[in-house]
Amino acid sequence: MRRAGILAVEQPVIEIKDLHKAYGALEVLKGVSISAPKGHVISLIGSSGSGKSTLLRCCNLLEDSQQGEIIFKGEPVSWKGEGHHRRPADPAQVLRIRTNLSMVFQQFNLWAHMSILQNVMEAPLTVLRRDRDEVEQAARAYLDKVGIGDKCDVYPAQLSGGQQQRAAIARGLCMEPEALLFDEPTSALDPELEQEVVKVIKDLAAEGRTMIIVTHDMKLAADVSDHVVFLHQGVIEEQGPPETLFGAPKSERLRGFLSATHAA
Repeated sequence: MRRAGILAVEQPVIEIKDLHKAYGALEVLKGVSISAPKGHVISLIGSSGSGKSTLLRCCNLLEDSQQGEIIFKGEPVSWKGEGHHRRPADPAQVLRIRTNLSMVFQQFNLWAHMSILQNVMEAPLTVLRRDRDEVEQAARAYLDKVGIGDKCDVYPAQLSGGQQQRAAIARGLCMEPEALLFDEPTSALDPELEQEVVKVIKDLAAEGRTMIIVTHDMKLAADVSDHVVFLHQGVIEEQGPPETLFGAPKSERLRGFLSATHAA
């Protein structure tokens, strides 16, 4: 269960309304609506293929959707075209939204030819064009925050998977985003290394960071979330606060999913 003293609900940082996404004839999202208020953590759970990662990528405009609204801090994404031809109409708006929604991927995506410090500094320097000295100071502080401040000058290949993922989180934080989007941040890690990353995510939740997390880790979802969404075959089967969703699931599908997860 999330920390005590939840923040008062404000205008959502990101809001999705009736989102539909298909790849050709394959309908992956069939009218999904979620909302992430400032300072809240939303976890997306469900079986492989349920649409969780696709929904997250649509939030960040890495995927084009065919129908529905995506609203960032009260500002709807503008579109041109319809159906499979629908695309964002304003590249400047897309860039602004993406730079305010830092995405942390399952596979780290660090640049192998750059040191860890350079990896964390690159986007604020090239995308935001911030002052180099300020960025370096912030980057070092965020690497300290995730527990790898002593690894600034090494390269990704010299780090464990858990350390690489923590570097990726520091990289996301250095953009000073409105929200962090995590796509299965621990699933590529051994259980021992997974706990390093879980601790960082829990610390960020305790700070009141806005986050949307796609995860297979039910304990993480229960511990950090204000709201949990269970997706099944592209629709929301059940959603609610973690104590209700995990403690008293109403849907037979959710009960079966949780039972299979605990048995695994």
